[in-house]
Amino acid sequence: MSPRKPPKMNPVVEPLSWMLGTWLSDPPGAGTFPTLQPFQYLEEVHISHVGQPMLNFSFNSFHPDTRKPMHRECGFIRLKPDTNKVAFVSAQNTGVLEVEEGEVNGQELCIPSYSIARISFSKEPHVEQITRKFRLNFEGKLEQTVSMATTTQPLTQHLHVTYKKVTL
Repeated sequence: MSPRKPPKMNPVVEPLSWMLGTWLSDPPGAGTFPTLQPFQYLEEVHISHVGQPMLNFSFNSFHPDTRKPMHRECGFIRLKPDTNKVAFVSAQNTGVLEVEEGEVNGQELCIPSYSIARISFSKEPHVEQITRKFRLNFEGKLEQTVSMATTTQPLTQHLHVTYKKVTL
């Protein structure tokens, strides 16, 4: 078999092209929440396209010392054609399913939760709201900030991580 040419990027997702690539946390991400001890994590992010009018993503986090897998999620980022409206659809290994909808403005994407579902036996307290912000900073690094509200806590910053691009 001859190698396949990479697909042409669908013009609908061009405003999100700054997110494409493989990214590694640098330095480790920081997590905090009123009901948790502060923690650090390593994360590898793959954001790609296959020519469709959406991006595909996977986020895989690992314990910084043991390298044991921690949180994992995968999904899609869709743009409403001819607008800056964005939908972020995610399935997580914790049994949480999210739909977030927001806007891309330049090299910043802000997406509050629109809908959250969970498996019937997910542990409490349940996540009730999520807000994510992605931005490409002046050093060319991708930053993600995640805020979360649960059945027992109001919306509070939960995660912050900066990624360095390792592949296109």
